[in-house]
Amino acid sequence: MSSQSQHQPQTQSRPQPGVDFDAADPVVRSLAAGESTFWLRSDLDPSAAVLQNMAANYEAGVEHQAGVDPIVMNRAAQRFERFAPWFAETFPETAAAEGIIESALVPADAAQADLNERLGVELPGRLWLKRDDALPISGSIKARGGFHEVLEYAEVVAAGHGLNPNDPATYSAEEFRALAATHRIVVGSTGNLGLSIGILSAALGFAASVHMSADAREWKKELLRSHGVDVIEHSGDFVEAVSAGRASAEGAPRTHFVDDEDSRSLFAGYSVAALRLRNQFEAAQVTVDAEHPLVVYLPCGIGGGPGGVTYGLKSVFGDDVHCIFVEPSQAPAMFLGVRTGLHSDICVQDIGLSGATAADGLAVARPSRFIGPVISPLISGFATVSDEVIKAGVGVLHQTEGLAVEPSATAGLTVPWRTISHLGEGPRYADATHLVWVTGGAMVPSEEREHYVAEGLNLLSTIQP
Repeated sequence: MSSQSQHQPQTQSRPQPGVDFDAADPVVRSLAAGESTFWLRSDLDPSAAVLQNMAANYEAGVEHQAGVDPIVMNRAAQRFERFAPWFAETFPETAAAEGIIESALVPADAAQADLNERLGVELPGRLWLKRDDALPISGSIKARGGFHEVLEYAEVVAAGHGLNPNDPATYSAEEFRALAATHRIVVGSTGNLGLSIGILSAALGFAASVHMSADAREWKKELLRSHGVDVIEHSGDFVEAVSAGRASAEGAPRTHFVDDEDSRSLFAGYSVAALRLRNQFEAAQVTVDAEHPLVVYLPCGIGGGPGGVTYGLKSVFGDDVHCIFVEPSQAPAMFLGVRTGLHSDICVQDIGLSGATAADGLAVARPSRFIGPVISPLISGFATVSDEVIKAGVGVLHQTEGLAVEPSATAGLTVPWRTISHLGEGPRYADATHLVWVTGGAMVPSEEREHYVAEGLNLLSTIQP
């Protein structure tokens, strides 16, 4: 791997030495060696019991320890529906879908055949792609969560000044835009969340500041600036950018900080994908039940996006869905946190990893404070993938399906072939649906996209049994 394609996080976010974990754990040792590691969990409680416990904890007032409001997903879905007319008017690319922000569900038969041959194993069931790389406006999985938190804040601002927060016309009125201009939204990001927060904030009239880590691509910074967003660059990693954003917002009047490490609003927005996916499977006549399980492969950075989607999927499909979080071999933050039980109290540098990865959207060394402790009982497994295989996945999707995506989007592409050996054989998995969540890429400039594709095609030989 060339040094140009690797991002090098700084050391500011490393914890103090002396973090206590079991270095003899064979899975942790495999992670520490930078190997492609897989962990399928066999000790999970039934999904219904876990979700009921989350709801009970919320009702008991221990939300920040282990609780989730049971209506959070439906309430977020209703918010998106209320704003749909505004989206259709403001962003013409959403008009055909009547302002609903959603991506396509598509079969990937050609990619499945190609990978069957490369890996020397026939994948039972069928491979599908969830095309969040093509989500409208900001082109990544971050759109749902980021948009939702901005919309929720917009409603708070409108209601607080005597405007009707439930009327989409409110947000096109000059009165609201003048009001929004006196408020600021702040976020720290490796790139894609910053795009979703910045673009939508600017469209509503808010001032916006995005603190960008060293992993963020230059084109993302320039795109935000073209929308009038204030971009603050940092030489350190994601955690430094988030910390700087948080510090800048503390005590500032009329300022809202989007905390990617601990946001329930982002989480709620991500979860709505499950409701939409249920409808898409029904339209495609794909059955999800005990005899036709759904296995979902979610690229993971800090964990908010995949955590929210997992919560939604488990709420909709229960034990008939298995969610696998996939991370780069040098940045398995969520995997490490859950496996050790230390969650955000450990980072990948503690086991000797660099945190460096070509998948810039996944370049996170320390996981979410919220997702690991609360959502881990719903996560079926974890996998790590080398940068070479991640980048080769870009070549596979281009060659077989005609898609051009960024490396972060393809982390889960080869993992189904590793999963089947752990899930076991039998009639259930002969009819399984394997869904790879493709997380970003539509906004990438053509020159950079062509580079990703060329690099991926050159690395196809790294996909081996």
